[in-house]
Amino acid sequence: MNRNVIFENLGRVRYKEAWDYQEQLFEAVVREKSRNRTKLESENGVAQYLLFCEHEHVYTLGKHGDKQNLLIANHVCKSKHIDLHTIDRGGDITYHGPGQLVVYPIIDLEAFGMGIKKYISTLEDVVIDTLESYGIKGEKDEKAMGVWIDADNPAKARKICAIGVRASRFVTMHGLALNINTDLSYFNYINPCGFRDRGVTSIQKELGREADFEEVSFRMKEAFTDRFGMELHQT
Repeated sequence: MNRNVIFENLGRVRYKEAWDYQEQLFEAVVREKSRNRTKLESENGVAQYLLFCEHEHVYTLGKHGDKQNLLIANHVCKSKHIDLHTIDRGGDITYHGPGQLVVYPIIDLEAFGMGIKKYISTLEDVVIDTLESYGIKGEKDEKAMGVWIDADNPAKARKICAIGVRASRFVTMHGLALNINTDLSYFNYINPCGFRDRGVTSIQKELGREADFEEVSFRMKEAFTDRFGMELHQT
């Protein structure tokens, strides 16, 4: 099966611009996959993508999210120059902004021999591996997607990485957001992922110092190739 994936670093980009680009690639991959199914399978499979980026300040609300988890009015968001979008992924509300690594895999899960549940678990593994290289113990919570610190301790549990995905014909979009040097004060205006009793954290907060963003990105790329068996090709 084809596990060749095109890697693109989009740099810092507004959320809507990245979302439109994702949609363009996603629809092309789904269309090509469908076309291949109507004839003999393409020897090389369909194109697949792994996008890395940062966003300007934005709150995104999943399709089944509760608008009450945004704790400030829309006009306050505008006054603080925070974009707001309701989008077609799972999960509730989250924040993206500078200092946070956002990753969008647009891949064919059938090429990787996994369903959506295994896919989400593997995304969590990628983040856990990345954190482990900094001496940070990331953990899974069976009741809540994403990666946590002290997940089993209600008084200390804090999220370091949010995950929300969409899939159609086993092709994925959206993905994960890892707090590296993120300004965590922006989470004060929401109930992150719908939680009222859990905090958020970042690599910077856990280490007590600013982390090298490019170094974290590089280590996450390595974790993707290890966990998924991807062959990444830079554009």
